[in-house]
Amino acid sequence: MKKIIKPIALVLLAALIVIQFFKPERNLSSIQGASANDISKLYPVPQEVASILKTSCYDCHSNNTHYPWYSNFQPVAWWLADHVKEGKKEINFSEFASYRIGKQYKKLEEIYSEVEEGEMPHEAYTLIHGDAKLSPSQKEKLMSWASEIRDSIKAHNPADSLQRPKKK
Repeated sequence: MKKIIKPIALVLLAALIVIQFFKPERNLSSIQGASANDISKLYPVPQEVASILKTSCYDCHSNNTHYPWYSNFQPVAWWLADHVKEGKKEINFSEFASYRIGKQYKKLEEIYSEVEEGEMPHEAYTLIHGDAKLSPSQKEKLMSWASEIRDSIKAHNPADSLQRPKKK
């Protein structure tokens, strides 16, 4: 039995070492500060809400991720890269102004419901980033902000522009 375990352990160790040389691309924009399409360029973002977004949302939902020390090791870096990719696919605050108006409206609805239901920030993220966990007052501020912007979009746009385009 020992004759089998030792070679397997050596192969696994060698594989672990080799995968360290295959690193995913990092989510780091070359733009300092908010991009031209950042949500803050289109809608007012109070300082307290901006702070909440930066602490609890932007690592996965913007073009600039703050990477922790353990992101330098595989396979953790791959897992983080995939998580950020999926997060940005759902909503990217750095590109929010480039969304069509109906998508903006829908994403603001989703922010409200995800925060209200405690789905965001993601539990896996808050386990490691304790400061990202939202207090009840932070949840209320974020939900109120999303609701206000969503309502302003609805007030200034015809209802049909808020619907998903129909596929032909």
